Amino acid sequence: MVVRRIIANIEARDIAAAKRFYHDVLGLDLLMDHGWIATYGSDQEMVVQVSFAAEGGSGTKVPDLSIEVDDVDAALDAMKAAGFAIEYGPADEPWGVRRFYVRDPFGRLVNILSHR
Repeated sequence: MVVRRIIANIEARDIAAAKRFYHDVLGLDLLMDHGWIATYGSDQEMVVQVSFAAEGGSGTKVPDLSIEVDDVDAALDAMKAAGFAIEYGPADEPWGVRRFYVRDPFGRLVNILSHR
């Protein structure tokens, strides 16, 4: 058996609200839309990982999602410009990432990061 992909499912009463955060700001593509579910992602090859954590590192809460981007500062600027409040960071962490935390429209804590 080979795991082909892992999908994070986020309960949302307003599916359209995901578009602003995940598509408009982060630039993910709408891959599927059945009205009751919208899936965002990328046609680029991505690494599949599942993390289990007692904390988020540096004394932070465990985020619901971690999204690695190529330019964390550009993502930070885009989130601020879109009016999303930054809850942590930006921070250069001792384990080699630069990151910040932001809440998506559904209240999920999202860790946006780049490796240094």
